[in-house]
Amino acid sequence: MSAYHTPVLLQESIAALAIREDGVYVDATFGGGGHSRAILDRLGPKGRLLAFDKDEDALREAPDDGRLTLVHADFRFVHNFAKYHGYPAVDGILADLGVSSHQFDTEERGFSFRFDKAPLDMRMNKRAQRSAVDIVNSYSEEDLERIFRLYGEVEGSGKVAALIVAGRAQAPLKTTEDLGRALQPVLPKFQEHKYLAKIYQALRIEVNGEMTSLEGFMKGAVRSLGQGGRLAVITYHSLEDRIVKNAIRTACQEGLLERVTKKPILPAEEEISLNTRARSAKLRVAERL
Repeated sequence: MSAYHTPVLLQESIAALAIREDGVYVDATFGGGGHSRAILDRLGPKGRLLAFDKDEDALREAPDDGRLTLVHADFRFVHNFAKYHGYPAVDGILADLGVSSHQFDTEERGFSFRFDKAPLDMRMNKRAQRSAVDIVNSYSEEDLERIFRLYGEVEGSGKVAALIVAGRAQAPLKTTEDLGRALQPVLPKFQEHKYLAKIYQALRIEVNGEMTSLEGFMKGAVRSLGQGGRLAVITYHSLEDRIVKNAIRTACQEGLLERVTKKPILPAEEEISLNTRARSAKLRVAERL
């Protein structure tokens, strides 16, 4: 297993794709490459895999394999790039929407409040202009309240926004320590980490435009699948799971997809005990008609 990232629901998601040796597949979120390597293991010499990631650190983990094509781009453009590379209809698409362990565990990436003096960055694409520093120091109090309420489902989101505005008035909030100090009055005792996790989730989603990307990906994925092609998506929180579920439902109503599983597939207790980041994962699977 890659030290970069431990893939979640690996066996279940690969089985859901029903891989053919000569098929064409897409790993829309390469990450540490665990899912991609498992797909390649099941492909024959004529099989092909297109792997997306907007984090160039992730793409450096890619194996040297002639069947693999890497795309340094947002997965919302899956249909455009699949066509560009000569695959107007693919046999399966997999997306694991979780943040990679590497991103969480690398201090300078600023994804985690576990590091006191990490920069407030959170960009998945390090070439992107806007970071979390820009958001906490330039967004209006109303916009801050909105993203914490919508993307983090943070209780007292208005108070959080007000504390950030008050804190940055004293000095710019540039590090995780700065943000934590500004938020100290609102952090609940014994549940600080849980509360901060929601705040950081909201900032990360806003920085990376994750919900807009996901909506674009789901539309593009349905268009890219050939007849009988499988779509497998792993979600980690209610916001993204709702988008995936609704997109599949709409495609089913339009006669484009049918559900392979009525209910999402959940990780086994054994996997959760080995990788706590799997505990909220849900795998939804559908097939192109």
